[in-house]
Amino acid sequence: MSRVRLRRGRALVACLVLAVDVAGCGRAAVTRATAAPTGARSTSSAPITGSSDRAPAPPPANWLGLLGEYGDGPLFRIVAEQEGRLQLVDSALHVTPLAQRGEAEFVTDPGSERVRFERDATGHGTALLLGSVRLARNEIEPRAGTNQLRVTPVRPVEELRAEALAASPPAEAGPFTANDLVELVRLDSTIHLEIRYATTNNFLGTRVYDQARAFMQRPAAEALVRANRTLRPLGYGLLIHDAYRPWYVTKVFWDAVPLDTRWLVADPAQGSRHNRGAAVDLTLYELATGRPVEMPSTYDESTERAYADYPGGTTRQRWHRALLRRVMEAEGFQFNAHEWWHFDHSTWRSYAINNVPFDKIAATR
Repeated sequence: MSRVRLRRGRALVACLVLAVDVAGCGRAAVTRATAAPTGARSTSSAPITGSSDRAPAPPPANWLGLLGEYGDGPLFRIVAEQEGRLQLVDSALHVTPLAQRGEAEFVTDPGSERVRFERDATGHGTALLLGSVRLARNEIEPRAGTNQLRVTPVRPVEELRAEALAASPPAEAGPFTANDLVELVRLDSTIHLEIRYATTNNFLGTRVYDQARAFMQRPAAEALVRANRTLRPLGYGLLIHDAYRPWYVTKVFWDAVPLDTRWLVADPAQGSRHNRGAAVDLTLYELATGRPVEMPSTYDESTERAYADYPGGTTRQRWHRALLRRVMEAEGFQFNAHEWWHFDHSTWRSYAINNVPFDKIAATR
């Protein structure tokens, strides 16, 4: 999907109506996890936990297949769920609530314009009929039964890996704080790992890490542990997809993806904040089940669904995204506008680009 479909200048509309985390929405009390999230790190001393911090109920199951993107240009529409109602969101982020009239039939409210959905045998929406206009679905999500959108490498990854291992990171002037990379699960065993890059279930479809481990510089790691402890009374924990990343892997990613997808990866000439050990890719998991929560997009997804202010999905998914952001910001992490899962610790500038592989990091840390 084009990355310019949604006009960010109208983001306030979506924040007020859809309760998405759009910068500039104003500051909400951190005790109300169901309120519209703030656009910057909160300075409030109020606790994050509270009796109102409960995830919204999921929408009716037969609506889930209708959610998504339809049409293009001036007829582009996102179908989202907000507090038990479906909404249409256009490219200017105007929101039109819908009132249900049948299994897959709705009307705009106000306006009473007829809105219908064509569906396949599984209930997956294939087209949106807005009055007399048919808007075909944009099939941008991972295919059914998967949780990872793939990018086809422009060259074999093993070739790129060999080249990257033979290359050297860019020189930096410094001075820098000495490395103190620590393994996250050694600090808190309730932090879970799903290191996609140590499997084939990642955006390149091939394994790039030899070990499924996660390290961060000590101040960032200790902040992450505090965030994880804050989440426990709410019934959640942190699930890590990636943390410290050796520089050679950043070079592999950069050289592997097509030019129009490079926004998803860091330029090895500049180095990544992951290379400095002060960035983390993560989501939430439910303590009761151990399962990851649902978010508006999947991890490492190269669509606008990955944006931190994307107005699609369900109220529950956006609430999860907002909760993750709020807890992380309270511990000194900064969110990434294009990737809801990516957070940089405030100390990232203090550390040099690192290229040490996981098995060379001291085992006692």
